[in-house]
Amino acid sequence: MRASPRRMLTAFLAVVCAGLAPAGPAQTWVREEAVYSSHFNEENRIALTFDDGPHPVYTPEILDLLAEYGIHATFFLIGENAERYPELIARIQREGHEIGNHTYDHTYLHRQSEAAVEEAILHAENVILELSDQRPKLLRPPGGLYDHNVCTAARTLDYEVILWTIDTLDWAHTPPEKITENVLTHIASGDIILCHDAVGGKPSPTPQALAQFLPVLIERGYQFVTVSELIHSG
Repeated sequence: MRASPRRMLTAFLAVVCAGLAPAGPAQTWVREEAVYSSHFNEENRIALTFDDGPHPVYTPEILDLLAEYGIHATFFLIGENAERYPELIARIQREGHEIGNHTYDHTYLHRQSEAAVEEAILHAENVILELSDQRPKLLRPPGGLYDHNVCTAARTLDYEVILWTIDTLDWAHTPPEKITENVLTHIASGDIILCHDAVGGKPSPTPQALAQFLPVLIERGYQFVTVSELIHSG
C-alpha cells in the first residue's frame, strides 16, 4: 500500500528520464517533460481512464455507465481500432469525454529511436484528428513503458505522458469484485485509475466492475474529471 504522507508532501517527484522507467504508481516529473501518474488535490478529484479502445461491445456499455453517473473520462485510443469504429469516436467526443493517444497499433515505445517514437505517435494522432477534429495532447505509452526518447518525442510534439496510480488489472480478466476491492481500498485524491475498454480473450469485467465501484466513490465524495482537468488543476 502506498504511504499517504508521500502524497501530501508533493504532487510530483523529480526523477531523471534515462533508460527504462517503471510504469508503477510513483508520481513523476521528468526534467522539462511532464510524466504524470497522479496529481494530489484537496477537492477529491480523480481521473478515470480507458485504454486500447474503442471496442464495439464494451465501449458502448462503459459510455452508458458514465452517462448514468454524469462522469467524464479520458479514453486513450488505439488508432487502428478508432478507424474500425468511427461512430464510437463520435460518441465519445459528443458525450464530453477526453481523447488521448495510445499509438496506432499498441507499439511499445521504449527502446526505440526518437524518430520512431514520433512516427508512432503521429500515426495515431492523424487518425484521431481526422475522426474527431481534435488533436490529442495526452500520450499513454503502451504498457506504461517509456524512456528518454519517449519523453523527448512527447515534448517535441507537445504531448504530456500519462501513467496511472491504480491498475484495475481488468486486462488480466480480474473478477469485478476483486477490481472493486482494489479500487476502493487504495483510492486517494488525485489518483488516475487505469481501465480498458478492449481486452482480449474472455468477456471484459470492466463494465460490471464500474457498476460496482463508481456509485461508492461518488458516495465517498470523489469528483471524476478528465486527466487534463486533473493535472492542470491547482
